Amino acid sequence: MVRKKGPVWEHFQIISNNDNPHPHVQCKHCSKDFQRAVPERMQAHLNKKCPNAPDYAKSQSKQQNSTSKIDNIGNMSVEEQKSLGLLLVKALTSSIKLSTKEEIKMQKDDNEQSLSPNDMRHLGYCYQRGIGTEKNENKAFRLYKGAAEKGNIDAINDLGHCYQCGIGTEKNKIGAFELYREAAEKGNIDAINNLGDCYYYGTGTEENENKAFELYNKAAAKGNITAIYNLGYCYEDGIGTEKNEIRAFELYKEAAEKGNVNAIYNLGDCYYYGTGTEKNEIRAFELYKEAAEKGNINAICDLGYCYRNGIGTEKNEIRAFELYKKAIEKGHIAAIYNLGYCYYYGTGTEKNEIRAFELYKEAAEKGNINAICDLGYCYRNGIGTEKNEIRAFELYKKAIEKGHIAAIYNLGYCYENGIGTEKNEIRAFELYKEAAEKGDIDAIYDLGYCYHNGIGTEKNEIRAFELCKEAAEKGHIVAIHNLGDCYYYGTGTEKNEIRAFELYKEAAEKENINAICDLGYCYHNGIGTEKNEIRAFELYKEAAEKGHTNAIKKLGDCYYYGTGTEINEIRAFELYKEAAEKGDIDAIYDLGDCYYYGTGTEKNEIRAFELYKEAAEKGNINAICDLGYCYNNGIGTEKNEIRAFELYKEEAEKGHTNAIKKLGDCYYYGTGTEKNEIRAFELYKEAAEKGSITAINNLGDCYEKGIGIEKNEIRAFVLYKEAAEKGSITAINNLGKCYQNGIGTEKNEDIAFDLYEEAVEEGHIDAINNLGECYYYGIGTEKDEIKAFELYQEAAEEGHINSIFCLGYCYQYGLGTDKNETKAFELYKKYESRL
Repeated sequence: MVRKKGPVWEHFQIISNNDNPHPHVQCKHCSKDFQRAVPERMQAHLNKKCPNAPDYAKSQSKQQNSTSKIDNIGNMSVEEQKSLGLLLVKALTSSIKLSTKEEIKMQKDDNEQSLSPNDMRHLGYCYQRGIGTEKNENKAFRLYKGAAEKGNIDAINDLGHCYQCGIGTEKNKIGAFELYREAAEKGNIDAINNLGDCYYYGTGTEENENKAFELYNKAAAKGNITAIYNLGYCYEDGIGTEKNEIRAFELYKEAAEKGNVNAIYNLGDCYYYGTGTEKNEIRAFELYKEAAEKGNINAICDLGYCYRNGIGTEKNEIRAFELYKKAIEKGHIAAIYNLGYCYYYGTGTEKNEIRAFELYKEAAEKGNINAICDLGYCYRNGIGTEKNEIRAFELYKKAIEKGHIAAIYNLGYCYENGIGTEKNEIRAFELYKEAAEKGDIDAIYDLGYCYHNGIGTEKNEIRAFELCKEAAEKGHIVAIHNLGDCYYYGTGTEKNEIRAFELYKEAAEKENINAICDLGYCYHNGIGTEKNEIRAFELYKEAAEKGHTNAIKKLGDCYYYGTGTEINEIRAFELYKEAAEKGDIDAIYDLGDCYYYGTGTEKNEIRAFELYKEAAEKGNINAICDLGYCYNNGIGTEKNEIRAFELYKEEAEKGHTNAIKKLGDCYYYGTGTEKNEIRAFELYKEAAEKGSITAINNLGDCYEKGIGIEKNEIRAFVLYKEAAEKGSITAINNLGKCYQNGIGTEKNEDIAFDLYEEAVEEGHIDAINNLGECYYYGIGTEKDEIKAFELYQEAAEEGHINSIFCLGYCYQYGLGTDKNETKAFELYKKYESRL
């Protein structure tokens, strides 16, 4: 939440240097420029000079603070002031004899004139303040005037104040100026300070900051506390003198030690922002607390901010809520907005969106621009009120007119998404750019997003990276995560996995759930850090518990494969189901696999088909290929080789490697299309070049048999070897055949035997049959008919045709088993039926 220093800021638009406590501002009511924002000066402008300022924007706090003391009466306790007032009134009325009202009035007037000038002034003060008598500003004015005419210098100053503020008389700024000047020339210290105010604000004379500074300096030198404070203000902002923050700090400190409440508050600001001293949030908190206890409403609001955010004290949201309420009772508009914030987020109170909306509305009606913007947000999202996108759009526009930067960003969002207006990406881009140039970090981030995706402008990944980096450096958490993505993928910058990991870690520590999930992925795969599957599991679990859909899916993967935890197929199934229901496309596909293989649930090919179809329609490439496989083999649906071919072709055209390979299979076998060995070869070659291990093996098969290309056994051997080294079990078996038969290489039965054995360990059926032959004929090993029989039997049970025949042969002649002609006959019959 933006820290507010007082309600006066609501009437000024920040032009530049938004992070500075005293930026360049402009009055929203008359466009008057202030190069350096000074709240007192801004308030004085609203009070006296702005022709369009609304009444609620005006305040007499500055004039009241500069009102002179009447000798020591201003320092007296309330009881002492009452006693003095009673004595003065008693002195005035003691000689009056009861008569007609007219006679009493005449006698009272005579008695007033008989008082000494000093007593007349004191009595005027009592009437002005209602001390010991009813408040009567007209009477106070008459008494000040009488005392002034009798030469009382303090009364001359007081009379100037009456003319300045319209106390007991009409306002007369020129008259006020002349009286302050007269009293100042006669040596009244308060009048010297007040005359400085006149020059500072242009009250009854032309504005003259140099003259104001001289007078504040003169009054301060004579010990006037308000002048010491004002002089500090001049040094802080370079008013009538060179800027000197250290001197400003010293003067605020001096005035604060003498009890000036505004100085205490401003001294707190110095410690908060590090103005003229080292930043010290604890000391800032103490001073805000002191000023708040003395009634300074800005301090009350800022003290709430400190409690809300734990600045200089322990976080105490309940106390923050109470202080905002107290500041509201004293008329602080920004506190109304902040109280709405408390109700919106449930800060120090129960969350209440309806009450939040009401408070935002109240503060907005009083001109608080943050409230206007947030009220738009409420209407946009239906928070505490009915959704009204048109009203939201209007409020964002209104807030922009008053200089609210975040509203510029939000209006851009409306144009980007067509909220309350027609969609206009070019206008959205322009608004994001405008807000970004004014320092809005959300706009900086979204402007980068526009460049990244070509929204309202040409795509520019380098510019997108720069903006994402800028937003990240300003603390935008999503930008920190996305900057990690830029380094991970090499978007707009060189790929740097270590930097990506660091940024994911930083964003994860700030509780960004996307970053938590991606950090888990880094640990899972050893990206930018050492591989740590246990840590990966923990991070996926953390993100999943926070509702991150992809993390739920990845947690399912951990249970499925036993990554960082024990294998638990039932839990994997449950998590895939949860993520699929939340719309995760990969999880929908994985859930289909669970039903296809019966992993964590009962096997259900119809359900598997439905899920593959759903995932395929949402763009999952693996699902499209598997859907083709289902149509090709009639799994969960009627067999439809033409549809299978179409699906493989569709994805192959998009460059999907596995689909290219499967399309090659279709042309190789004539599945769903006419057989075309040349086209099959071309597709296997394309898929092999893209890294498909199966395609490399199939390409070897083409060279071995001369399918779609001239026969080349040496090339076949090289390709089988490459695929085998990359882990293809079929290629390992084929490489074994090459060594067994001397295809493309020298014959080596020992190596052939070892390769068959390796493939058998992975369950390859052809290799089981081939290893059986090795034992039967003694190829690369000693002849062992029993072992040959066992291997033929194993492969036959898996449906291997050659093994079925060989097993029948073993039974017929009693090779490795007892002779059994009946069994042999059954196996020969089975073999014949499969030819």
